[in-house]
Order: sequence, then structure tokens, then C-alpha cells
Amino acid sequence: MEAESSGEQYELPRKNKFFLWLPLPAVILVTLPWVYVRLSGLEVPDPTAALLSGVAILGAAFMLGWAAEVVQLDVSQGLAMAAVALIAVLPEYAVDMYFAWTAAQNPVYTHYAVANMTGGNRLLLGLGWPLLVFLWWLRTRKPVLEVHKERRVELSFLAIATMYAFVLPVKQCLSLVDTFVFLAIFAWYITRTATGRHVEPELVGPAEAIADMPPCWRRFSALGLFAYAAFVILLATKPFAEALLGMGKHFGIDEFLLVQWVAPLASEAPEFAVAALFVFRCQPDMALGTLLSSKVNQWTLLVGMLPATYSIASLAPVALPLDARQTEEVLLTAAQSVLGFVVLTELKLSWFEALLLFGLFAGQLLTPSVHARQVFAMAYLAISVVWLLSNRRHRQGCVKCLATIWIRRPRDQAPSGM
Repeated sequence: MEAESSGEQYELPRKNKFFLWLPLPAVILVTLPWVYVRLSGLEVPDPTAALLSGVAILGAAFMLGWAAEVVQLDVSQGLAMAAVALIAVLPEYAVDMYFAWTAAQNPVYTHYAVANMTGGNRLLLGLGWPLLVFLWWLRTRKPVLEVHKERRVELSFLAIATMYAFVLPVKQCLSLVDTFVFLAIFAWYITRTATGRHVEPELVGPAEAIADMPPCWRRFSALGLFAYAAFVILLATKPFAEALLGMGKHFGIDEFLLVQWVAPLASEAPEFAVAALFVFRCQPDMALGTLLSSKVNQWTLLVGMLPATYSIASLAPVALPLDARQTEEVLLTAAQSVLGFVVLTELKLSWFEALLLFGLFAGQLLTPSVHARQVFAMAYLAISVVWLLSNRRHRQGCVKCLATIWIRRPRDQAPSGM
């Protein structure tokens, strides 16, 4: 049964403006040590550099998220969520673009560009979605997290991007053709979400405080946050990436795994925090919708930009090659996306489904071998097929999702239900 779009609503006590603003200076403060290190030219060991630059990126990501949330005051909900998700993952884009750019001069870095992309994608679905179900249970004692039927738009584009992604392991490269396809899917997605309904957002923390300002000051403040966050990311991206690689070599840790999991954790943390706040404000649709939009953004724009960046740095239209491990990682990520799409076609995520997604994700971390990656990819696909064949409602949900992108609801028409 389909539920209300924003879950249970409740009245919040009037907040002290001081406490709304408090996280902002705290987040700015944690970025300052790395800004000082970079501008002063100090040399620090790799572990220290990784810690300081990683924390700076984390702080910048929070500022980007707050600025992006304020955008919801002026555009449709779907487009705003896409913008929030896009801006919030800019730190991850920056790290990935650095690896792709450097790969043009040093082919070893090709390895790391794909590692960061696949790690971020799998974290969102394998850790982020189950985390929201767990937090929803803590908040309401309900074992199922339900979302609005408008989330079918994101799901449909996730399905389209995933279906095309299976071409990449066959080609064993990322070319400019893939850039064109993925960017076309992303543009179609943005165009489709821009036609959605406009609703007044419920903002939290500094975003709420900024939203209460007069429009001119509100926009100026959001622009200032974005500019400073971009400055911090510019200072931190390359040192953070290089420090991770240096730590791997120094401590004998697989650099691929460090780039795949540590770097995305820093950039994904603000998204998880924003989604968790939506859960505790009884807005499960907004919570899961934020992570779903991020997944679509990363699975289209991020993947599509890798070969474009590589070609620009190479001064020629060349393809980004994928070796055996990278091919397996892309295949595993696509297979995970298939299962994520299938389980959410009924517009709800249960405890069992969340545990399944998390269990398969955790299994990959514990057994990072070639054979294990192949086994988990096949497991994702086999479970998806069995799920569809055995459940008529999920089959119907798949059809509805794929049909949704062709059906445009009038901009101001509120939905009648889930």
C-alpha cells in the first residue's frame, strides 16, 4: 500500500536562532587548519595531510549541502533534490576528476578513478539505504520505510543508466561515446525533474537560518558558502588523493581499497547526515529521495565525466581503459544497482530488504578477491531475477517506473497518493 508523501508530520518547538547557526562556524573552523597548511606551504606527513585535507573536504561538503538545500525555496522539489544531491557530491567529483586528469600522464591513476567512482556508488546503496531504514525504525518503530510515487522518476533513470552501464565491462573502456550517453541521460533526468511540483521545503540547521533571511541576503549567503567550499575543495583535493596513496604505500595497504572506500566516505558523509535528519523529522520520502538522486547523479554525470576529463588532459579524444579489476568493479556496481532498483519498485524498503542490501555490501568488503567480486555480481543479478519472477507487485512496479518518465504531471498539480 502506498503511503503519504512526507510521512508523519509533527510540530517542532520554536528554535533558538543561535543554535541554528552554531554548526556553520564549527564547520568553517575544521577547514582552517588545512587552509593554513596549504597557504603557508608547510610540509606535513601523509597521514596528517590525509586527515586534515579529508576533514576540510568533509566540512566543505556540509557547506555545499546547506547552500544547495536553500535552492529548494525557488524551484520544484524534484529539481531541488537533484541539485542538492549534485552539489553535495562535488567533493567526490573533484577527487575523481583529479584521478582521471592525472591518468593522462600516469596510467596508474586510471585504476583509482574507477575505484573512487564504484566505491561511492556502492556506499550509497549498500550502506546509505539500509542506514535510513534502521534510523526510521529507531524513530518510529516501523519496519518499513515508504516513499512517494514521484520517486519513480529517479528509479526509472537509475534503471536506464544501469542498463547502459552493463555495456562498459563488455567494451573494457570508457569512451566519449559513453560520455555522450551518460550526459544525455543526466540532462533528460534534470529536464524531467524540473517539471515536478513545487513544495515548501522543511530545512534544518544553518540552511533553515539562511532561508529565514531576506531573499537578497539569503542568496548572497548561499553563494558565499558555495564559493568558500569550492576554494577549500580546490586546496584539498589533490593533497588528499596523493596522501591516501602515500599512506597505502607506507603502511602496505592496497591503494585501490583506500581510494575506493576512504575517499567516498568523506564526501558521502554530509549526504548521509542530511538524509538522517530528514528521517528524524519524519520525512522518509525526502531522506531516501536525497540518496536516490545522488545515486542517479553519480551513475550518470560522474561516470560520463571520467572519459571527457581524460580526453581533455590527453589533448585527444581517447578512451579511458578498464583493466580486469576495474571491469569487475563496474560489473559489480551495475549488478548492485539492479537489485536496488528492483527492491524499491514497490516504493518501500523493508527491514529484510535493507539487511539483504547491507549483507551483500558487507560481504564484498570482507572478501575483496576476484572470485568474490564475480560471485557477488552474479548473486545480485540472480536475486533480482528471482525477486521479479516471484513477486507480481514488483513486476508491476518496474513497468510503472519505466512508464513514469514519459508521463508529465502538470507543474503545480499535487499528487493524489503514492
